[in-house]
Amino acid sequence: MSRLRQSFLEIIRTLGNESGCHQMPERSFFYKDKQFPVCARCTGVFIGHSLAVVLFFMKKQISFRKCCILMGIMGADWCIQEVGLEESTNGRRLITGFLGGLGLFSIYSIIIRKAISLLSGKSLQ
Repeated sequence: MSRLRQSFLEIIRTLGNESGCHQMPERSFFYKDKQFPVCARCTGVFIGHSLAVVLFFMKKQISFRKCCILMGIMGADWCIQEVGLEESTNGRRLITGFLGGLGLFSIYSIIIRKAISLLSGKSLQ
């Protein structure tokens, strides 16, 4: 593996660890026998965050209510697993993480838009 690639993966692993990801092997994806630097749910969250940033720059907005529902789906999956009702799968973790990440960063974009609107005195509808 190239030195640059190794450094890049180490940065991602460190960011994942600093973000609070447990990085448990049984809850992570593997590619070519190498574990992803973050777990399946955090992988989904990062993908959801990325899409929310794209939507922000495209001036698309998800309603606050829908954002809360998206985050609630992820929270429900986590709670069901945490209390021991049913173990989540990595596929479900990825999907619910994506929804939660999309919802959270979309709320951030709502806040940013409102702040810009207030500061500029214009409506950003």
